[in-house]
Amino acid sequence: MTRLKRVDGALLADLSRQALTSPRLRDNYNFHPRPDDHVQRLCIALEPDSYVRPHRHPEAEKWEFLVALRGRVLVLLFDDDGHVTERLNLEPLGKLSGIEIGANTWHTLLADVSGTVVLEVKQGPYIPVSFSNFADWSPRESSNDVSRYLSWCRSARLGDHYR
Repeated sequence: MTRLKRVDGALLADLSRQALTSPRLRDNYNFHPRPDDHVQRLCIALEPDSYVRPHRHPEAEKWEFLVALRGRVLVLLFDDDGHVTERLNLEPLGKLSGIEIGANTWHTLLADVSGTVVLEVKQGPYIPVSFSNFADWSPRESSNDVSRYLSWCRSARLGDHYR
């Protein structure tokens, strides 16, 4: 077992290069060895056109802690009907660099610049988001409407609703 794992420039650059060639324009590096670990720790590289469909984690212990390591990331929180309730810009050493998103909170994140990487920490084990926990007021990942939705997200203000 490795006694020391590093988050350094080489890791972030490699991860960003991998995200550029990924069909979903994002990639992750897990520090936890197994999906059933009690604490999930990972770096996620995402590009500006990567679509993280708005979703929630309904389990009471499923908070998410996000810290911007490189680039800039926009985080939007929504109410149950899809109205924007929070608009947060995370940036390393910026005014806001990290947040904890509570369980059962609708959210999405978008990279503002190429090479964006965030650190995510959350309770395990890993449970894939079920279809019922993706927002039905947002386009499916395979939809032709994704580009329009991403553009809307970038300019959405508090209280706005997509469509």
